[in-house]
Amino acid sequence: MTDKQKDLCLYRVSQAEDTIRSAQLCMENHLFKDAINRSYYAAFYAVKAVLALADTDFKRHKDVVAYFNKEYVAAGIFPREIGRLLARLQKKRETSDYDDFYIASNEEAAEQMEAAGNILEAIKAYLRENAVIE
Repeated sequence: MTDKQKDLCLYRVSQAEDTIRSAQLCMENHLFKDAINRSYYAAFYAVKAVLALADTDFKRHKDVVAYFNKEYVAAGIFPREIGRLLARLQKKRETSDYDDFYIASNEEAAEQMEAAGNILEAIKAYLRENAVIE
């Protein structure tokens, strides 16, 4: 791992942590659609932190998710549940962002935030195990 890869990884972890805090603020202010969006992006940035270590990046979200699932979930580095949570977050974010007249509930947003938190914690554990973060 180069210094550049590690720096990008750490930046993306920080970005994920900031974004999950943003999701919490949205929840506190009853902005449930925004909380769903921020929850997805927190998980997405965490996944991109892992990809930074492999010096891999993609322009499209679906490519990031597909690569992560193939190289990390299917390979057994992360449990399948992480892949399932990420897929649910992505689908819910797309529905919330793009469907007309979509009304998100507190429960729905809370579930998405919990899923994002679980993904972020799993990725941080992986990064600790690989001596990227303390």
